[in-house]
Amino acid sequence: MKPFSRRAFVLAALLAPALACAQAPARDPMQHFFTPTLGDLKAELDEARRDGKQAAFVMYMRDDCPYCERMKKNILSQPAVQEWYRRRFATLAVDTKGAVPITDFAGRATTEKDFALAQGVKYTPVIVFYDLAGRPLTRVDGEIRTTGEFMLLGEFVATGAYAKMKFADFKRAAPAR
Repeated sequence: MKPFSRRAFVLAALLAPALACAQAPARDPMQHFFTPTLGDLKAELDEARRDGKQAAFVMYMRDDCPYCERMKKNILSQPAVQEWYRRRFATLAVDTKGAVPITDFAGRATTEKDFALAQGVKYTPVIVFYDLAGRPLTRVDGEIRTTGEFMLLGEFVATGAYAKMKFADFKRAAPAR
Protein backbone atom coordinates (compact mmCIF):
# COMPACT_ATOMS: atom_id res chain seq x y z
CA MET A 1 0.00 0.00 0.00
CA LYS A 2 1.29 3.49 -0.80
CA PRO A 3 2.00 5.68 2.27
CA PHE A 4 -0.87 8.05 1.42
CA SER A 5 -3.44 5.31 0.93
CA ARG A 6 -2.27 3.52 4.08
CA ARG A 7 -2.63 6.76 6.08
CA ALA A 8 -6.07 7.37 4.57
CA PHE A 9 -7.10 3.82 5.51
CA VAL A 10 -5.89 4.26 9.10
CA LEU A 11 -7.67 7.60 9.43
CA ALA A 12 -10.89 6.17 8.00
CA ALA A 13 -10.69 3.33 10.52
CA LEU A 14 -10.24 5.86 13.32
CA LEU A 15 -13.09 8.05 12.13
CA ALA A 16 -15.53 5.15 12.11
CA PRO A 17 -15.70 4.98 15.93
CA ALA A 18 -16.17 8.74 16.14
CA LEU A 19 -19.08 8.56 13.70
CA ALA A 20 -20.57 5.58 15.50
CA CYS A 21 -20.39 7.50 18.77
CA ALA A 22 -23.01 9.93 17.53
CA GLN A 23 -25.48 7.05 17.32
CA ALA A 24 -24.63 4.95 20.38
CA PRO A 25 -25.95 5.88 23.82
CA ALA A 26 -23.39 7.09 26.33
CA ARG A 27 -22.05 4.68 28.95
CA ASP A 28 -20.47 5.43 32.31
CA PRO A 29 -16.74 5.85 31.64
CA MET A 30 -15.78 4.72 35.13
CA GLN A 31 -17.32 1.32 34.31
CA HIS A 32 -16.77 1.06 30.56
CA PHE A 33 -13.67 3.12 29.69
CA PHE A 34 -11.41 2.60 32.67
CA THR A 35 -10.16 -0.88 33.50
CA PRO A 36 -11.41 -2.04 36.91
CA THR A 37 -8.35 -2.23 39.15
CA LEU A 38 -7.37 -3.25 42.65
CA GLY A 39 -4.69 -0.58 42.75
CA ASP A 40 -1.67 -2.67 41.79
CA LEU A 41 -0.25 -0.83 38.77
CA LYS A 42 2.60 -3.31 38.36
CA ALA A 43 0.08 -6.16 38.14
CA GLU A 44 -1.97 -4.09 35.66
CA LEU A 45 1.08 -3.87 33.39
CA ASP A 46 1.65 -7.62 33.68
CA GLU A 47 -1.98 -8.30 32.75
CA ALA A 48 -1.83 -5.83 29.86
CA ARG A 49 1.25 -7.61 28.53
CA ARG A 50 -0.50 -11.01 28.79
CA ASP A 51 -3.55 -9.58 27.00
CA GLY A 52 -1.44 -8.21 24.14
CA LYS A 53 -2.06 -4.55 24.95
CA GLN A 54 0.33 -1.95 23.59
CA ALA A 55 0.63 0.37 26.58
CA ALA A 56 -1.06 1.70 29.70
CA PHE A 57 -3.20 4.82 29.45
CA VAL A 58 -3.39 6.68 32.77
CA MET A 59 -5.66 9.66 33.29
CA TYR A 60 -4.82 11.67 36.38
CA MET A 61 -8.01 13.37 37.55
CA ARG A 62 -9.98 14.47 40.56
CA ASP A 63 -13.69 14.60 41.38
CA ASP A 64 -13.94 18.39 41.44
CA CYS A 65 -12.21 18.92 38.08
CA PRO A 66 -14.66 20.40 35.53
CA TYR A 67 -12.33 19.56 32.62
CA CYS A 68 -12.12 15.92 33.68
CA GLU A 69 -15.90 15.75 33.99
CA ARG A 70 -16.36 17.28 30.54
CA MET A 71 -13.96 14.73 29.03
CA LYS A 72 -15.76 11.87 30.78
CA LYS A 73 -19.17 13.13 29.63
CA ASN A 74 -18.30 14.04 26.04
CA ILE A 75 -15.55 11.60 25.05
CA LEU A 76 -14.89 8.77 27.51
CA SER A 77 -18.60 7.89 27.69
CA GLN A 78 -18.78 6.96 24.00
CA PRO A 79 -18.94 3.19 23.43
CA ALA A 80 -16.79 3.22 20.28
CA VAL A 81 -14.06 5.21 22.07
CA GLN A 82 -14.27 2.87 25.06
CA GLU A 83 -13.94 -0.23 22.89
CA TRP A 84 -11.13 1.14 20.72
CA TYR A 85 -9.00 2.21 23.70
CA ARG A 86 -9.66 -0.89 25.82
CA ARG A 87 -8.64 -3.18 22.93
CA ARG A 88 -5.24 -1.51 22.76
CA PHE A 89 -4.43 -0.16 26.21
CA ALA A 90 -4.84 -0.80 29.91
CA THR A 91 -6.99 2.24 30.76
CA LEU A 92 -6.45 3.43 34.31
CA ALA A 93 -7.67 6.36 36.42
CA VAL A 94 -5.66 7.90 39.26
CA ASP A 95 -7.28 10.35 41.69
CA THR A 96 -4.70 13.07 42.35
CA LYS A 97 -6.22 13.75 45.75
CA GLY A 98 -6.81 10.10 46.59
CA ALA A 99 -5.58 8.54 49.80
CA VAL A 100 -6.30 5.04 48.47
CA PRO A 101 -3.25 2.78 48.84
CA ILE A 102 -1.82 1.55 45.53
CA THR A 103 1.27 -0.25 44.29
CA ASP A 104 3.25 1.76 41.73
CA PHE A 105 4.80 0.41 38.52
CA ALA A 106 7.97 -0.58 40.41
CA GLY A 107 6.01 -2.56 43.02
CA ARG A 108 6.33 0.04 45.80
CA ALA A 109 3.45 0.86 48.14
CA THR A 110 2.16 4.43 47.88
CA THR A 111 -1.11 6.34 47.60
CA GLU A 112 -2.80 7.69 44.48
CA LYS A 113 -1.96 11.26 45.52
CA ASP A 114 1.71 10.50 46.20
CA PHE A 115 2.02 8.52 42.98
CA ALA A 116 0.57 11.43 41.00
CA LEU A 117 2.99 13.84 42.68
CA ALA A 118 5.91 11.51 41.93
CA GLN A 119 4.82 11.59 38.25
CA GLY A 120 4.95 15.40 38.27
CA VAL A 121 1.19 15.87 38.08
CA LYS A 122 0.28 19.26 39.49
CA TYR A 123 -3.21 19.78 38.01
CA THR A 124 -5.83 17.80 36.13
CA PRO A 125 -6.51 16.30 33.76
CA VAL A 126 -3.16 14.85 32.76
CA ILE A 127 -2.95 11.86 30.44
CA VAL A 128 0.18 9.74 30.35
CA PHE A 129 0.78 6.65 28.25
CA TYR A 130 3.31 4.26 29.80
CA ASP A 131 5.04 1.35 28.13
CA LEU A 132 4.48 -2.06 29.68
CA ALA A 133 7.56 -1.61 31.90
CA GLY A 134 6.08 1.58 33.41
CA ARG A 135 8.18 4.11 31.48
CA PRO A 136 6.36 7.21 30.15
CA LEU A 137 5.85 7.29 26.38
CA THR A 138 3.93 10.53 25.96
CA ARG A 139 2.04 13.00 28.11
CA VAL A 140 -0.75 15.48 27.51
CA ASP A 141 -1.40 18.08 30.20
CA GLY A 142 -4.88 19.53 30.11
CA GLU A 143 -8.24 18.74 28.60
CA ILE A 144 -8.69 17.09 25.23
CA ARG A 145 -11.82 18.68 23.84
CA THR A 146 -12.89 16.53 20.91
CA THR A 147 -13.36 12.88 20.19
CA GLY A 148 -11.30 13.29 17.03
CA GLU A 149 -8.30 14.63 18.94
CA PHE A 150 -8.65 11.91 21.57
CA MET A 151 -8.72 9.20 18.91
CA LEU A 152 -5.73 10.83 17.22
CA LEU A 153 -3.85 10.64 20.54
CA GLY A 154 -4.58 6.93 20.69
CA GLU A 155 -3.35 6.51 17.10
CA PHE A 156 -0.22 8.50 17.98
CA VAL A 157 0.68 5.91 20.61
CA ALA A 158 -0.69 2.79 18.87
CA THR A 159 1.31 3.47 15.69
CA GLY A 160 4.53 4.28 17.56
CA ALA A 161 4.61 7.84 16.18
CA TYR A 162 5.44 9.07 19.71
CA ALA A 163 8.98 7.75 19.19
CA LYS A 164 9.51 10.01 16.16
CA MET A 165 7.65 13.24 16.88
CA LYS A 166 5.63 15.26 19.35
CA PHE A 167 1.86 14.94 19.50
CA ALA A 168 1.44 18.57 18.38
CA ASP A 169 3.38 17.79 15.17
CA PHE A 170 1.36 14.60 14.65
CA LYS A 171 -1.88 16.59 15.00
CA ARG A 172 -0.72 19.21 12.51
CA ALA A 173 0.13 16.51 9.96
CA ALA A 174 -3.24 14.77 10.34
CA PRO A 175 -6.25 15.72 8.26
CA ALA A 176 -8.85 17.82 10.12
CA ARG A 177 -11.42 15.83 12.08
